[in-house]
Amino acid sequence: MASRKELSSASGSGMASTGGTLDSPVKQVQIEGLVVLKIIKHYQEEGQGSEVVQGVLLGLVVDDRLEITNCFPFPQHTEDDADFDEVQYQMEMMRSLRHVNIDHLHVGWYQSTLYGSFVSRALLDSQFSYQHAIEESVVLIYDPIKTAQGSLSLKAYRLTPKLMEICKEKDFTPEGLKKASIGFENMFEEVPIVIKNSHLISVLMWELEDKSTVADKHELLNLSSSNHLEKSLQLLMDRVDDMSQEIVKYNTYSRNLSKQQQQKHQYLQRRQQENAQRQSRGEAALPEEDINKLFKPPQPPPRMDTLLIAGQINNYCQNVKEFTSQNLGKLFMAEALQGQN
Repeated sequence: MASRKELSSASGSGMASTGGTLDSPVKQVQIEGLVVLKIIKHYQEEGQGSEVVQGVLLGLVVDDRLEITNCFPFPQHTEDDADFDEVQYQMEMMRSLRHVNIDHLHVGWYQSTLYGSFVSRALLDSQFSYQHAIEESVVLIYDPIKTAQGSLSLKAYRLTPKLMEICKEKDFTPEGLKKASIGFENMFEEVPIVIKNSHLISVLMWELEDKSTVADKHELLNLSSSNHLEKSLQLLMDRVDDMSQEIVKYNTYSRNLSKQQQQKHQYLQRRQQENAQRQSRGEAALPEEDINKLFKPPQPPPRMDTLLIAGQINNYCQNVKEFTSQNLGKLFMAEALQGQN
């Protein structure tokens, strides 16, 4: 969402911390249970098919802990809504929350994802704009598909300091990334999440769990996994194909660069031989020429896209590993139960 960069800059001055400094790193994210329910409800109402839903996170910073106490969604609108000002809408929402004495300080944003497909250039640019304006800001990634398998999938990510420096300098060349020692493993850092509920809400959850039916609890032991695993593997194969194309681009660049270096060397040798012949005949040497103008170096392909693809492949592999390990555990348990009967 393009206007998110403008909003992050506008709300940067409204960020405040309690009991700590703004340059302290965030070591933990504490989320109110109501915020988690709002994120899930937002996806259930507006996330249709592969539609991605996004929203704003509000809260405050206490020492090295980021407390997220409220949120509100980005409105869904079409291209026909030309008069809709998204930044103005969000500023009005934050102003209204301040009037009713609710935490209104900007601390990040959230986004839904399907099968863990969130590592992209759009997310990188958005999180950079947030983190550049508000140092403690995070992005929450909610995966409804994985959540439907029986465990809440909600993770908080931040850009690493090395990647922040690269994004500030906008030096995404192979040499720049190599100098900064940037790899797909150290692009994002995951921050531990703690979900906090009041005592009354905890009591209500216990009562609701007692009232839940037995059949719903047994759904967690469902052994069918072909659809989820098939889709994850298909996405993984697509990303591997993208990586192969990026490798072909880089190999082409390397061959062109090597070929040009050979042409430069041959050109310099010919000039030296010609100058030696002219000197033997008593003639003046050839004038000096800018060899870089004669041989313009080929443009290297941007390596940031390759790193993002590698990061997404790694994410898919981790998801497949977690999913298959859970299902293997279910299969071994089912085998043991059948053996007792």
